Amino acid sequence: MPNTFGHSFRITTFGESHGGGVGVVVDGCPPGIEISEEEIQLELDRRRPGQSEIVTPRNEEDRCEILSGTFEGKTLGTPISVLVRNKDARPEAYSEMAHKYRPSHADFTYESKYGLRNWQGGGRASARETIGRVAAGAIANKVMRERFSEKFDIVAHVSVVQDIIGDADLTALSRSDVESNIVRCGDPAAAEIMIERIKEARSNGNSLGGIVECVIRGLPPGLGDPVFDKLEADLAKAMMSLPATKGFEIGSGFSGVCMTGKEHNDAFYMDGDRVRTKTNRSGGVQGGISNGEHVVFRVAFKPTATIMTEQETVNSSGEETILEGRGRHDPCVLPRAVPIVEAMAALVMCDHAIRQRGQCGDV
Repeated sequence: MPNTFGHSFRITTFGESHGGGVGVVVDGCPPGIEISEEEIQLELDRRRPGQSEIVTPRNEEDRCEILSGTFEGKTLGTPISVLVRNKDARPEAYSEMAHKYRPSHADFTYESKYGLRNWQGGGRASARETIGRVAAGAIANKVMRERFSEKFDIVAHVSVVQDIIGDADLTALSRSDVESNIVRCGDPAAAEIMIERIKEARSNGNSLGGIVECVIRGLPPGLGDPVFDKLEADLAKAMMSLPATKGFEIGSGFSGVCMTGKEHNDAFYMDGDRVRTKTNRSGGVQGGISNGEHVVFRVAFKPTATIMTEQETVNSSGEETILEGRGRHDPCVLPRAVPIVEAMAALVMCDHAIRQRGQCGDV
């Protein structure tokens, strides 16, 4: 079903933005992995609303509860259920949107598909659904480090806001670098400009988009399948399943089309007993399979659809009308998207690592 992601390490998210709660069921997690609510909470705190002046002011602690699948701090190998209860829901703020479609939002398409929709905060179309993904990603990260690679690490950061471009060294970028500013940009100088631009957009009732860049380090070669389940194909699906995403590229991405084959090819060399590449235009994936280099990709996010200004639209009766956004929304989704991108990347890598071991052992 469309609410489930993954094959061997599989997650199913549940819940709506203003319902009783949201969460995830994780199936296929190996037994014996140490995990706690506190570890999951660290990641949820990075995603939660109200954490700074440039994100939605919705006041949610997003406290997680592990309901099943663990005993004495370790996974049992049975389904793990994680719940986060909604505390600060204000559905009345969305009453005008019950019959008016927000431009570029999922209101019209959801109603076209199902014949009805939960208009309170967008229901399943809300980014609040991603809480389950982040919780599951925290578990996937632990599985990767404990069972597959102690050096496994994922770091994402905001590289672009509108036309402001940050410059960060992805080989050395750390979580502390990213968390040193509220926009989560690895370039401190660019971060200051980004923050002011987002504040300006919010004061004007507008919103901004941009790009999140991500690097996966410590990944062994051999993950991914060479046809339909290419590693970059599954990464693309994972990222494009996130709210507000409009583009994905890996390695050289679209800029690679401007190069010749001689310029673009990553030459091999021996680093001791390890095969390496002198460049990484492939982005760590060749033929759909990881080559042991850093996996580098970028995800484009559109400006937030719900803005605090008047827009032309139509209602469910087919009448043209005017809608002014209400409620609490991010003027730019990028700062809170960083941990979500990391979580989805961890889920893809964990799923492929388990699949690889199941099919090929420790080749």
